[in-house]
Amino acid sequence: MEDALEPAKKRTRGVGAATKINMSRSRVPPLTTVPQTQSHTAVQKVPKKTAPRCSTAITAVLKNQKPVPAVPAQKPGPTAVPPIAGVKKPSKRPAWDLKGQLCDLNAELKRCREKTQTLDQENQQLREQLKEAQQQAKDLGTERSTLEGELARVRTQAEQTQEGLVQVLQKEQLELQEERSGLTTRLEEQERRLQASEAALSSSQAKVASLQQETATQAALLAERGDRLHGLEMERRRLHNQLQELKGNIRVFCRVRPVLEGESTPSPGFLLFPPGPGGPTDPPTRLSLARSDDRRATLSGAPAPTTRHHFSFDRVFPPGSRQDEVFEEISMLVQSALDGYPVCIFAYGQTGSGKTFTMEGGPGGDPQLEGLIPRALRHLFSVAQELNGQGWTYSFVASYVEIYNETVRDLLATGTRKGPGGECEIRRAGPGSEELTITNARYVPVSCEKEVETLLHLASQNRAVARTAQNERSSRSHSVFQLQISGEHAARGLQCIAPLNLVDLAGSERLDPGLALGPGERDRLRETQAINSSLSTLGLVIMALSNKESYVPYRNSKLTYLLQNSLGGSAKMLMFVNISPLEENVSESLNSLRFASK
Repeated sequence: MEDALEPAKKRTRGVGAATKINMSRSRVPPLTTVPQTQSHTAVQKVPKKTAPRCSTAITAVLKNQKPVPAVPAQKPGPTAVPPIAGVKKPSKRPAWDLKGQLCDLNAELKRCREKTQTLDQENQQLREQLKEAQQQAKDLGTERSTLEGELARVRTQAEQTQEGLVQVLQKEQLELQEERSGLTTRLEEQERRLQASEAALSSSQAKVASLQQETATQAALLAERGDRLHGLEMERRRLHNQLQELKGNIRVFCRVRPVLEGESTPSPGFLLFPPGPGGPTDPPTRLSLARSDDRRATLSGAPAPTTRHHFSFDRVFPPGSRQDEVFEEISMLVQSALDGYPVCIFAYGQTGSGKTFTMEGGPGGDPQLEGLIPRALRHLFSVAQELNGQGWTYSFVASYVEIYNETVRDLLATGTRKGPGGECEIRRAGPGSEELTITNARYVPVSCEKEVETLLHLASQNRAVARTAQNERSSRSHSVFQLQISGEHAARGLQCIAPLNLVDLAGSERLDPGLALGPGERDRLRETQAINSSLSTLGLVIMALSNKESYVPYRNSKLTYLLQNSLGGSAKMLMFVNISPLEENVSESLNSLRFASK
């Protein structure tokens, strides 16, 4: 069998390296019992002639094609038999078992025929591949001829283009030479300009040095003036405080409200305002009020004698006084708060005497009717902005509470914090601290008038709700607007912190002794007792401070306890006593004036 396959190997060896690889991969193990005629049949179909000149092209084509699956080669042997999957190699039969030997030979013959058929199919595939390779070689030859013609044409075109390029380059060379000449001329001109610029620069540098020296001189002068301005500002604060102390750290102003529409006009001479110490041009400081004593009426029916009561205060504002006139008189106290001194301003008087109008202003948002609170805040914001140019920075934090029956409640409360459940307590800010704070109260930073208006509107709404629910409770409670002012001069390490307190006190009318004590009257009695107690404590505190007593009863009421840091020491205190111009309120007016005169 090996001798039969050998000529076929020799005839197919000239096809090329690729063909040899395919043949070697399809080589089958030699068979020992196949007849010579079958081997000739398997290899006689291989062509005798090959094309050695196209071997390289055929190899390239065959490399691009998928190889035909080949049967793995086995080592040749004289009696080697290919193994059959799933069939064990038969053992050697005895010589007498002719039938078994015949069956083995038939099986071997069948396997050889199948192998021969497989080799024929592979031979046919190789013939087809060879045919395709020859066709591709022919196509490549045609393509080669085409490419050679194209190469000749390109070479001719390149030679022509080279001649054109030489001419273009020569022309560009001439242009570059001309441009070089122009650039040389420009360079010389630029050098001349550079020399002129250097001379100008030297002159400018000398000017800059002179300006720098002048700037240093101006900076030193500015620093000197800044120090002088700071010294003047501190001197102004000292003199301002000295002036306020000379006027009195505790002052009392009296304001008489005008007669409202629908009210009876008082009789002539009921209220008199004598001129000031310097004459009619000086603001009035005295007030005279007439009262007829009905107890001294005669049995004959003659009119009761009239008794005139005279009072003297630091300033008296007649009914025609405007809001801006009132604020102008207290603006110096507001400035003291910005300078770092605690300030407390009270509005005292019976219900309807104009306390709330003095503090908050009239309805409708009329700028002419604005009260002390919005005007004071506007003044503080304006002066703080001016002092910002001197290195001072200020911050303002506002709170607004009311004290009703010795209970502190937040007027700026919103949502669930409103109502009886929102009661507040006065506590010290920390262990060993003298600063007082109100628990559950809102402290709102403010920086403009609009924010203050919003807070006043919210407080007015909360008081209006309280008035409906508590029987005119707004006039039966003390409202306290507190503004914490903090100033800092970072460059000099200076700080000033002071509160400004604007207090609208509860109505000071007395309880009618003949009033029947029904359920509502008992509540009114408790209100009046709480109000009179707190106002009495306030009077005692002011009197103790005026007399410089060692013990001041701050803790006798929530009002004085809350304001104790703004009443003593270097604090400035001003009380507005507001009275009604009506004769029917003369008794309450006299009580208010007597209280303020203490």
